[in-house]
Amino acid sequence: MGDEWRGILYPAALPTFTRLPPPEQVAGLVRWFWIPEWDLGPGRTSRQEIIAFPASNLVVEPSMTGLAGPTTRRSSRDLTGCGWAVGALLLPAAVPQLGVEPAQLRDSYVAMDLPQLQARVRAAMTSGGDDTPEGRRAGAVEAFSEWVEERLAPPDDEGRLANALARLVDEDPEVLQVGDVADALGVSVRTVQRLASRYIGVPPAAMIRRRRLQEAAQRLREQPETELAALAAELGYADQAHLAGDFRTVLGLTPSGYRGGVTPPGRPAGRRA
Repeated sequence: MGDEWRGILYPAALPTFTRLPPPEQVAGLVRWFWIPEWDLGPGRTSRQEIIAFPASNLVVEPSMTGLAGPTTRRSSRDLTGCGWAVGALLLPAAVPQLGVEPAQLRDSYVAMDLPQLQARVRAAMTSGGDDTPEGRRAGAVEAFSEWVEERLAPPDDEGRLANALARLVDEDPEVLQVGDVADALGVSVRTVQRLASRYIGVPPAAMIRRRRLQEAAQRLREQPETELAALAAELGYADQAHLAGDFRTVLGLTPSGYRGGVTPPGRPAGRRA
């Protein structure tokens, strides 16, 4: 499965939404940039619900810059009026350099005093030289990336190992246990746990469960005829009941209830990029 819709529970409800890769000079610090833009009519609200990647996001909005920590459950935000945001999904090596403990940010969104970043990105999104949507987004990513390169150091050896941990858990469906991560990285289970605590903010076992839940939700959206027992086995769950338990704990609903309430991508309820 690709990353385009992973983590987004109801893609059909998205406003215009763009993901852009980072420039090479910050590729060790940012996984990707994401830019939602919306213009809703009077009285309209668009609720965005996600099961986020186990990571932190640095987000510039028109009136503030915030840092969103890793989450332990689904999260939502109601959009009204018109607006935009430019977010960077941070790789683990970037997070301690912002002077925060990832675990203390869990399930939180805190304001950050970063006026230069705020001003640069806001200028690109509102008064940049290229007034096309694509030009504004590219300019915002360039401005954000320049700030990251100026303010944050490239990953050291431990930061690169933390990045490798996150990528392995997120991209390798064969990784089902923390021991699998340790074996693949050539380190101890204790080292994996320490890296996850210092750089990511959630335990490695929770990271693995998050990836499996994202994949399960995406499969149920895109292939609603999927048998739940077969899906549970494919994703490494002991049985269908364990998959359903994870769904209820993190998403607050059952797999069958979720499957019955989504519109697959390609049948949009609103506009998006």
